[in-house]
Amino acid sequence: MNDVATWTEGVEIIEGWRCVGCGRVEASRPCIGICQDRRARLIELDHLVAALERAEACEARLSVLMDFVRLVSATRPKLGGEQATLAALRSRAQAVLAGAPTQAPFCNQATRA
Repeated sequence: MNDVATWTEGVEIIEGWRCVGCGRVEASRPCIGICQDRRARLIELDHLVAALERAEACEARLSVLMDFVRLVSATRPKLGGEQATLAALRSRAQAVLAGAPTQAPFCNQATRA
């Protein structure tokens, strides 16, 4: 989540007006006499917030899954205890999956509005 938080610190929010008919966008600012119009790509703040929330949810889910992968990679069953180890790992995997949505729409789809 720190990556998302760090990234959002550099986001500039500009208050402006959008025409509901044609989509024209205006954001008045005081002119200092050296203005030049340049094309800019804009996004609705609500859409950005929704995308950041999905990114944070994905990062949290990834953290849980990485913890489980580390556990599996570090697990060495005792001689004769392979079945018990496998059963314990399966149980932990089911617990991890129980915390996951059946389909994770926030992690596997790009959302565009």
